[in-house]
Amino acid sequence: MPREETFSKALYTFDIGQNDLTQSLFLNMTIVQVIAAIPDIVNHFSDIIKNLYNLGARSFWVYNTRPLGCFPKILTSFPLADKDSVGCAKPYNLLAQHFNAELKNALARLRIEFPLATIVYVDLYSALYSLYTHPTKNGFEHPLVACCGYGGKYNYSKEAICGGKISVNGKNITVGSCKDPSVRVSWDGVHFTEAANKFAFDLVLSGDFSDPPIPLKLACHPR
Repeated sequence: MPREETFSKALYTFDIGQNDLTQSLFLNMTIVQVIAAIPDIVNHFSDIIKNLYNLGARSFWVYNTRPLGCFPKILTSFPLADKDSVGCAKPYNLLAQHFNAELKNALARLRIEFPLATIVYVDLYSALYSLYTHPTKNGFEHPLVACCGYGGKYNYSKEAICGGKISVNGKNITVGSCKDPSVRVSWDGVHFTEAANKFAFDLVLSGDFSDPPIPLKLACHPR
């Protein structure tokens, strides 16, 4: 167990939004209903930051949510949604963008309330979306198709999830990985591959996708 004084020197990282939004959608909430719930989600998160600050935390690194409309699970589940120029479902990316705007504003308010804290908003959405706009340039292929899955345009089915068992032509098989996950963006229709996560992390590491633009190595010990 670290010594008590270590906690005030630690960097507290948060990855927020994806599960809150997608679970609501799959509970049959409409996009309008999910948008209406966003202020409560963000306010609850703000309270967590405040509680940690009161316990001594001073450095926070907060990732926004991802381009949900590019997920194979979303594209398969809502096939009639309008698509953008790269094939992602527009309404669900707009939902993610709305959440991210609310989160960014909340963090700006927290910086005013706690001037001794370093609170960094990290635009993971934009870093990852570049994998859909320029996949080949960045060394990827088939960005909208799950690597580990089975069936359909996006290689995703809730009846044939990654690692599950299915029957094909009377034979039981395990739903497995594509040939080369290192060039794929989506792992299982919901999560990103290790390669995609590394690509995004390398981008945000510099601070170019952060507000304020603080590199990760400085965020750990800003003062």
